[in-house]
Amino acid sequence: MAQFSRTWWGKRFIQALEAFTDPARLGRGRSYANGGKVLHYKVDQNAISASVKGSVNPYFGVYKEPTYIINIEITPIDKSNWSKAIKHLSSKASFVSKLLMNEVPDNIEDAFSELGLHLLPHNRKDFKTSCSCPDYANPCKHIAGVYYLVASQLDHNPFLLFELRGLSKEALQAELAKSPLGEVLSTELTAKEIPLESSASYYTPLEKVPVTEKINPREFWLGTKRLPQMEVASQASLPAILIKKQGDFPPFWKKDSSFIEVMEELYERVRTKNREVM
Repeated sequence: MAQFSRTWWGKRFIQALEAFTDPARLGRGRSYANGGKVLHYKVDQNAISASVKGSVNPYFGVYKEPTYIINIEITPIDKSNWSKAIKHLSSKASFVSKLLMNEVPDNIEDAFSELGLHLLPHNRKDFKTSCSCPDYANPCKHIAGVYYLVASQLDHNPFLLFELRGLSKEALQAELAKSPLGEVLSTELTAKEIPLESSASYYTPLEKVPVTEKINPREFWLGTKRLPQMEVASQASLPAILIKKQGDFPPFWKKDSSFIEVMEELYERVRTKNREVM
């Protein structure tokens, strides 16, 4: 499984399938994906189509190497439930910031579970599958092989989880950007870099600005609107945005282990060592 799912979301996708699928069939599907027998596959929203090279099997009357057509449809989350989910995600600063920074939080499934929803596959009813092979079992090894390649694609595009449930990454981020925090963060992310200009003075010249409104001392100290309730955020193990922007497997990283996890370990070592110095 390591070759097809190195990140947590890819591994959880396979683990979710294992909960209600015969592990032996998933294993044979894995060998199909590993052997390059999946000739082509395409993901279009919540639908997956693929062509898989089959095997000669006289028992089923197959005497020459066939090509089977696979169709997989994952049950989407309806619009009303997506609205509830987005509203719930928008209320949490940690979710908004990570999702707008192109990172899927590792506790995202918990947020959906609180609403009685599931982002990852939950049971057999989440899938509608078909394969042109003569095997009566569902999923057959050809369908299982496609499952593993989808898990592999999740390593590079975790937002595919949302697309398979009926919401594109662009639509999700557009909705999150409408929240107060999302509006501020998206504005900062899309802001253009201001070019440096030479100045004749180190000090900003004073400028008088007329006050057009009457100052209310209470509003000055307390604000015109009530501040949102404080959210207790978990301690960030690696707050460095530049490192996180590279993702788990940036182009220069050739190892199987996650680049972010390695940097987290390095930061932790430096932090704990500096305690003794302090």
